[in-house]
Amino acid sequence: MEKKKSMKKSTIYSARRIFRISQDIPLIGHVAFGLIDRGTNLVQVRPTSLCPLSCIFCSVDAGPKSRYRATEYLVDLDYLVDALKELVRYKGIRDAQAHIDAVGDPLTYPKIVELIQHIREIEGIGVISLETHGALLSEEILDEMDAAGLSRLNLSIDTMNPDLAKFLAGADWYDLTKVLELAAYVAENLKMDLLIAPVWIPGLNDKDMLKIIEFAKKIGAGKRWPPLGIQKYEVHKYGRKPKGVKPISWYEFYRTLRVWEKKYGVKLVLNPKDFGIYKVKSLPLVFKKGQKVSAKIVGPGWHKGEWLAVAKGRVIAVLGTAGDPPIGSQVKVEILRNKHNIYVGVLG
Repeated sequence: MEKKKSMKKSTIYSARRIFRISQDIPLIGHVAFGLIDRGTNLVQVRPTSLCPLSCIFCSVDAGPKSRYRATEYLVDLDYLVDALKELVRYKGIRDAQAHIDAVGDPLTYPKIVELIQHIREIEGIGVISLETHGALLSEEILDEMDAAGLSRLNLSIDTMNPDLAKFLAGADWYDLTKVLELAAYVAENLKMDLLIAPVWIPGLNDKDMLKIIEFAKKIGAGKRWPPLGIQKYEVHKYGRKPKGVKPISWYEFYRTLRVWEKKYGVKLVLNPKDFGIYKVKSLPLVFKKGQKVSAKIVGPGWHKGEWLAVAKGRVIAVLGTAGDPPIGSQVKVEILRNKHNIYVGVLG
């Protein structure tokens, strides 16, 4: 009941359509949905782009207060699971990891427990992790995800001050006290591990970083993996930029983390090995930068002025468009980006 109440409060997306991704649209190629393979044993699984919060530092402009988004996506469950199964089989490893994340919050996915259950049944996957800000969490959903086989919850807690939490989340209904109670519930009662992952925003929550470290240690987070994953605030093209906030340098970021490591006796400077992540073959690129391809328009784009197109089994975000997409038509697209099989092009 708690989850339904939160969803009712927060999921207001009147200015954006929700587009369902099914088998006629590939799950490789877009950053907002499907699967992302960055050449390691970890695959990012993105079933939804929705988010109930409008965090003032959000790097992807998520939530009800988004200024740039035109469309939100939900992926068909069986289609997503089958595609993940094929990708793990292609990699040919026995210790693959599925990391359920989003350009939003994975808990907005209506079948999140079923997704975890089905991923757990895939041969070759050993670890399933999920990241969330916790706004839609309850003991009931945590119990269900734990029973379904979730290995680790990456919980973003950015402050220990309830009022500041509302401000940072861009939502006056966000209940930090409840989220902290649920974090302790996970650490003390469930099989899944807990990693607390705050974003350090200079000038806004500097002092909170130390309080969050103390909280993570107090409740016993990080039994199998590190208990904390402090993230550095960065400025992104479509991200939100809090007034007066300037990112610190990576040098200063890591220097400070090392100071805190010594003070609290906890690992804060992390690397992929801490999570059992290593390089392994990735899917081959199908398009080169600058290449012009004929692509079929299949749906609305994520941002304003974009369409979705498909070519050679990949989905492409097509920029430089206007109006509703001419579904089914063929267009010429020049590829601007192809890193990690995420394709962005422009009408050409």
